[in-house]
Amino acid sequence: MAKGRQLKGRIRSVRNTRKITRTMELVATSKLKRAQDRVVSARPYSEALREVMADLVTRELAEQFPLLRQPRSPAQGGPSRAAVILITSNRGLAGAFNANLIKEARRRIEQLESEGLTVDLYGVGKKGIGFFKYLGRPLAGERLDIGDRPTADHASEIAAPLIAAFEAGQLASVDLVQARFLSAMQTPPATVRILPVEVSRKKVEGAGEKPGRAMNYILAPSAEAILEQLLPLYVRNAVYRGLVETVASEHGARRTAMKSATDNAGELIQILTRTFNRQRQAQITQEIAEIVGGAAGLG
Repeated sequence: MAKGRQLKGRIRSVRNTRKITRTMELVATSKLKRAQDRVVSARPYSEALREVMADLVTRELAEQFPLLRQPRSPAQGGPSRAAVILITSNRGLAGAFNANLIKEARRRIEQLESEGLTVDLYGVGKKGIGFFKYLGRPLAGERLDIGDRPTADHASEIAAPLIAAFEAGQLASVDLVQARFLSAMQTPPATVRILPVEVSRKKVEGAGEKPGRAMNYILAPSAEAILEQLLPLYVRNAVYRGLVETVASEHGARRTAMKSATDNAGELIQILTRTFNRQRQAQITQEIAEIVGGAAGLG
């Protein structure tokens, strides 16, 4: 059993650790609020874009625009490559947050490869990039500079070359592996198909059919001209939304992990303090007994 001086040292060490984890919890809470505001701001815009495109796209237009067209399979002469974008964080201490995203990316890569496709992996964030480099897997692209304040320009830089490759018929699909921010406690990994762009299937199959609500737009100059601008914008916005949701999820996961570490440190301090007090009490009792025994011997 540890001696009193050793126990006091351990108590002091755990208290210092608790101060650090508590500070990190507070920092994560502060960053989470700002990141959550960006998520809330991005969602309505993304949903509005999807609704507008669902109203505009018909079966004929779906065949006219490359970003809407479903490529043929490799066996039928279609593209033999697919792209996966993995978004992770640059830092750890967030529980299983990054591990879950990496696991989801590996699952998606294996699924695409089982379909006969060669997968080009694009990494955003140090943790995911470092893991696949450790495995010896080459990456088609790396971004370490985005951090926890992604912008629309960052999303455009990631999406632009993939949009060009898909339009040129070089890619069969582009998937985005991100965290889905449901709440600070719920941040599950998710795979989002961003290319080809998927709109309401009911609307496309029933050319001219309105999916449950009237289209109250005045189109100028035409649906084709509008879609030509909206489709790349929608893809860039999907990447941006993935970035901001993953950042918010990272802060939520880190806050949860640091709160758990702080609580565990508090419980450990209580256990060590009780152990120290028991040992101290036993030592005092032994000293008293020795004093009494010595006095009795003198008498």
